[in-house]
Amino acid sequence: MQIVLDPPRGVAPVRLGMTLDEAVAAVAAWGTPRVYPADAVRDFDLVSVEYDGIGFQAALERDRQVTAVTVWAPDEDEDPGVHVLLDGLDVFRTPADEILAHVARKGWQVNDDDPRAPYVPGVTLAFTRDTSQEVRRYENGLPVHFTSVLVADETYRKK
Repeated sequence: MQIVLDPPRGVAPVRLGMTLDEAVAAVAAWGTPRVYPADAVRDFDLVSVEYDGIGFQAALERDRQVTAVTVWAPDEDEDPGVHVLLDGLDVFRTPADEILAHVARKGWQVNDDDPRAPYVPGVTLAFTRDTSQEVRRYENGLPVHFTSVLVADETYRKK
């Protein structure tokens, strides 16, 4: 199975701008989605589901519509049959440096002021490498692979 990143439009099958019901229906084939309503800690609704070790979350902020989608890599010891693709590159199996080089070749500016969390402003595409797992790392200590990726629209503010 493939989950395709389509910045800044969404992550198939979830598109930015979907309502809560549409987002739940879009991921229902993967399992029973959990819906976490906004509360005192989080000022947005969240639809969450896990499929074959891959975590998938859609945040609904403005007008209770999907404004961001985050996909989480499986644990290091898992090898799911799911591929999370950006232009055909698997963002969790391709080294992070190769993903960032690909993004730069597309003409997108990468902000890597925090090398643990590089992002592409204005697209919005954001990656993280944070993990407490024992994983392969570069000499600088950063994990070789990304552990999550976020897709949002051009107006999304990195928090």
